[in-house]
Amino acid sequence: MCRLMGFVSDRDYSISEFTGPRFEDFAALSSFHRDGWGIAEFESGATAPTLTVEPIQASDSEVFKKVSSENKSDGALLHFRWATAGLPVVEGNTHPFTHGDISFIHNGGVIPATAMDSFIDKDLFDGLRGTTDSERFFATILTEVRKAGLVDGIVAAIRLIREKCDYSSLNAMLMTPHAMIIINEHTYKRIPPGETEAYYDLYYRKDASGVLVASSGWNQDGWTLIENHRALVIDRTTFEIEEITL
Repeated sequence: MCRLMGFVSDRDYSISEFTGPRFEDFAALSSFHRDGWGIAEFESGATAPTLTVEPIQASDSEVFKKVSSENKSDGALLHFRWATAGLPVVEGNTHPFTHGDISFIHNGGVIPATAMDSFIDKDLFDGLRGTTDSERFFATILTEVRKAGLVDGIVAAIRLIREKCDYSSLNAMLMTPHAMIIINEHTYKRIPPGETEAYYDLYYRKDASGVLVASSGWNQDGWTLIENHRALVIDRTTFEIEEITL
């Protein structure tokens, strides 16, 4: 299981700057979600994300401290990994995953990881970096996007996995040059020991400078809870938010 954060903004910020003083509280969650970290950034005008990943605990990483505080962009995704049992802690399994101009992060599990293989276009297997269910989930989305377009393809992929597979959570974030898409789809199976039902909750904060979305587990007073079985499509230019039922 993992922690997710993403933002889109009206100008270039580092992710810690845009989040504000509470970013350190979020970063502290990496002491538990310690099996790797990664950031995918869209610099202004870029057509593809810049990816930085390390298969180590973020709070122990000088690279993380530098990237999160100094690298500036008007959109980024941040992931802290807590590896699913049996999946190695290696760079190839460390989120975010990218394909062309799309970046992706996931919190949850589809069991087994190979359960989605029959849904995925064969050529996409050649681009897999690792062995995770998360990357296969992304490949399933990409397959459906080819058929139906970005938003309809994402919805189709969620419904396909929900109908055909055993999963704990499909919570995810995707970033393109034009949109950030938030998927909030989870059950209450396999919540980590010691965690509450709020573990999979996602919240967002919107103001004139942009939108910030993140997993629970830290102080998010004043943020808006995203209902389960919903997706948000956030326009990266206007910050308008469209809510879709999954």
